[in-house]
Amino acid sequence: MQDKIFWPMARKAALSDDVLCRAVSEMRRGLIDADLGGDIIKKRIALPGHGKRGSARTLLATNRRDRWIFIFGFGKNELANISEKELEALRLLAHDLLSLTDMQISAAISNGSLLEVEYETSNS
Repeated sequence: MQDKIFWPMARKAALSDDVLCRAVSEMRRGLIDADLGGDIIKKRIALPGHGKRGSARTLLATNRRDRWIFIFGFGKNELANISEKELEALRLLAHDLLSLTDMQISAAISNGSLLEVEYETSNS
């Protein structure tokens, strides 16, 4: 599921939980790079030691309240952008992920289909 798409890139790029939490805090304040429609947003995240110019591009499924699910990521030097066909597939994935109940999300975390980054709401 989603875990196998985003997390290998995040590990390779050294995107720590703290970095991802800061990105979510920024997005909660409206600091996103693009709204791609279908509950998908794009957020550039500075790679450690590189700043935003050498950033990773991340795509998230979000309801903009309590669900911020990183679903895809790529380096600026790896991919200029995603195709419309890929975006449509990600929109379908976003719909499915955002439709999950809390119980289904807990089960997906338990079985490793989703990885959870602990996020303190007081950080927002």
